[in-house]
Amino acid sequence: MNAPAEIRPTPAAVDAGPAARSPFARLAELLAGIAPGKPALSLAVGEPRHAMPDFVGPVLAAHLDGFGRYPAIRGTPEFRTAAAGWLGRRYALPRPIDPEREVLALNGSREGLFSAAILARRLAPPAKQKAPLVLLPNPFYAAYGAGAEAAGCEAVPLPLPERGWLPDLAALTPALLDRAVAIYLASPANPQGTIAPRDYLARLVALARAHGVMLFADECYSEIWLGDAPPTGVLEVAGTDFSNVVAFNSLSKRSSLPGLRCGFCAGDAAFLDAFAEFRNVAAPQVPEPLQAVGVAALGDEAHVVASRDLYKAKFDAADRILAGRFGYERPDGGFFLWLNVGGVREDGFTAGEAAARLLWRREGLRTVPGGYLCRSGADGRNPGANYLRVALVQDLKTTEDALTRLVAGLE
Repeated sequence: MNAPAEIRPTPAAVDAGPAARSPFARLAELLAGIAPGKPALSLAVGEPRHAMPDFVGPVLAAHLDGFGRYPAIRGTPEFRTAAAGWLGRRYALPRPIDPEREVLALNGSREGLFSAAILARRLAPPAKQKAPLVLLPNPFYAAYGAGAEAAGCEAVPLPLPERGWLPDLAALTPALLDRAVAIYLASPANPQGTIAPRDYLARLVALARAHGVMLFADECYSEIWLGDAPPTGVLEVAGTDFSNVVAFNSLSKRSSLPGLRCGFCAGDAAFLDAFAEFRNVAAPQVPEPLQAVGVAALGDEAHVVASRDLYKAKFDAADRILAGRFGYERPDGGFFLWLNVGGVREDGFTAGEAAARLLWRREGLRTVPGGYLCRSGADGRNPGANYLRVALVQDLKTTEDALTRLVAGLE
């Protein structure tokens, strides 16, 4: 286990790349000038390609007049009620969510996750304003680091235990937490697919509250689980007031609607009141017709189950094709492979970069070097340098072909 001193924030403790720049912009530069060896296939972006639910078109058409109005920043009452109702059905909450004060509509979860850090800094007490921190999992979704940067906070990656990919809670020292304005956590994690156990979430909530830190839980992949039981949601362990806790979700992954740009956050009412005020001048609203689709999507589970079964079938294929290779283990959830390609070498590049270049040059497969999703710790080590992220977002046949090409390209 890493000693607390190893995450003492210093200018040398982190590299600026992943927070400041999109991993996909970096990937484009990495592959520039290399011709794909076979017909190109992207396994880079986490963009679900499953069929849209049948109801999307008819619901959208029935609400077209809503495009003629500016939407309210909090979202329509119908959408907030639908989100609160879905949360109540999906999770064993200590009490029902209040749709009036404890739910906000988002233009996709990404913009909410980004701007939440800015408000957390604004609301932090004076003692935290001198040298504020935002604590990140590592790997992390780039919006977290970008939000910390926009808030004027130092983004500090949390170390990992010797086994597993959840941040090491023992490394959250009082000195660190007393400077933190926010902690981000994703469960299932992007990209490694780890699901945080219930007791882990409860410990993290307790630490956040004890030190006045906002906990932002990215639950975008909550409905893509690959075992028998769904992930625990952070609001299930947050007590009856949900203080210091906000959960973020969207329809992008759950309902295979990444272009809808419709999501929500729920939790701490006082924070969400202030968040609504801030967003009223600084954030995009969600058009009412899109929220109407969201109401229908949140009220239907059949399409969610069908999509989850398809992801499970694709990981069954991965179990078969990747067995014994690249340190592959079936993840708890999500739709990414997190592959150890440490044996791939090319001068001047990390193993992940070398593997991404090799797969593009030989097989036309576009994948993301794991180091582009991580930051280096105080020891100078990037935990993703030897890894490759592969998104299993295509149909089953295309996925099986891609996995076969991946093995051929790297072996």
